[in-house]
Amino acid sequence: MQLFIRGLMLLGRTAPRTMVSFLVWMHTLRRATRPRPHAIFACASLLLCVVSTSAVAQQQTAALGSESSSLPDAPLPQSGPGSPAESTSSAERSASVSGTVLDASGAAVPGAQVSLTRRDGVQLHTLVSGANGEFVFPKLPPGPYLVIVNAKGFAPFSSPEFTLTQQQTYEVPGIALAIATATTDVVVRPTEVIAAEQIKAEEKQRLLGIVPNFYVSYVPDAAPLTAKQKFSLASHDTFDWTSFVGISITAGIEQANNSYAGYGQGAAGYGKRWAAKFGDGRSSDFLSHAVFASLLHQDPRYFYQGTGSNKSRLYHALSSSFVARSDSGKLMPNYSYLLGAMCSGALSNAYYPHADRGASLVFVNAFVGIAGRSGGAVIQEFLGKRLTKNSSASANGKP
Repeated sequence: MQLFIRGLMLLGRTAPRTMVSFLVWMHTLRRATRPRPHAIFACASLLLCVVSTSAVAQQQTAALGSESSSLPDAPLPQSGPGSPAESTSSAERSASVSGTVLDASGAAVPGAQVSLTRRDGVQLHTLVSGANGEFVFPKLPPGPYLVIVNAKGFAPFSSPEFTLTQQQTYEVPGIALAIATATTDVVVRPTEVIAAEQIKAEEKQRLLGIVPNFYVSYVPDAAPLTAKQKFSLASHDTFDWTSFVGISITAGIEQANNSYAGYGQGAAGYGKRWAAKFGDGRSSDFLSHAVFASLLHQDPRYFYQGTGSNKSRLYHALSSSFVARSDSGKLMPNYSYLLGAMCSGALSNAYYPHADRGASLVFVNAFVGIAGRSGGAVIQEFLGKRLTKNSSASANGKP
C-alpha cells in the first residue's frame, strides 16, 4: 500500500510535465493539413486518463497528510542540566548551614573542627573553620541537624537542634567557645607509703659504697616514720655486716691496749671485749633510734642542710645531737638520743668488769656516744654527700 501511495505521489509530480508535452503535440496536429479523427480521439483519452490519475494522486496525498498530522507526537527523552530529575534532586539538596566560631572575647577561632550531626549522634559532615572562624555546609537536604564544635584549649560546643527546609540558608547563632577548665589530678598516697619509699632509698646509701649511711635524709621535707619503720631501720643499720667488722677492730684495739683489764687476755678476753662492744652499739641504736624515738614521736634521722654559710651548716650539724625534729616537723630537744645514750651506758654496768662499773661508766659511754654522733653529723654535712653512693638526693632530683 505504501508503494502504491508513493507511486501516485510520483505521478502527481510528473503530471504537469505530461500536460506540457500534450500541448506541444496538439500544436503540431493543428499545423497538419488533415488531422485524423482517430488520432484526435486517442489524444483526448490520453489527456483524460492523465488528469484523472493526477487528481486521484493529489487526493491520496492529502488524505495521507491529514492522517499523519492527526497522530499524537511520541514523547522525546530529555537529559542534561535542565532535566526534571536533576531539578528535583537540586531542590531536595538546596539548603545550607553556616556560622562563625568565636571565643568568649569575640575573636575568631580558626582551625576548629566543626561537625554536622543528627540527633542520634550520626556524624554527617566535618570540616575545619577558616581563618576568620567561618564555615559552610552547602547542598543539604531538609531535616533536623546539630552543629558540634571542638577546638584545642576550648570546651566543646553543641548547638540546639534546628530543622532545615528546602532552599533555606541557616546561620548557627551564638557559637562562642569557653576556655577549657584546667584539671589537675592529685594522687593522694598514705604518708606511710611515702615514708617506706624514702627509707628504701636511704638504705641504699653507703659512704664510699661500704659504710652504711642509712640515717641521713637528703630530702628536707621527708615523711615521718611510723614506729614499725623506726625499728626496721634500726635493725638494718645495727646488724649490717660492717657493724661486725667495726666491733672486731675495736675489740682488737682494746685487747692490745689492755683496756678493761678485768676481761683478761687471750681469746676469752677478746671475746668479752667483742661482746661488750656489740652490746653497747646495739642497745644505743635501738634505744635512741627506735624505742625512745617512737615513744617521744621524734625522727631519728639527720637532715642534711647543704645550703647557707659554713658556720650555719656547722652549727646545724653539731646541734643535731641536742635538737631533733618531731614527727610533726617541729624542732624539739633530742630527748630520744640523750635518753638512749644514758640508758645504754647504764646497761653496760651489767657486763663490764666490776672495777669499771659505776656512774663514770654511764657518763663516759653517753659522752662518747654523743660526741660520736656530733662528729659524724659534721662529716655528713660537709663530706658525706660527695662520698655517699646511691644518694637519695639523686633519687629525688636534688642537686
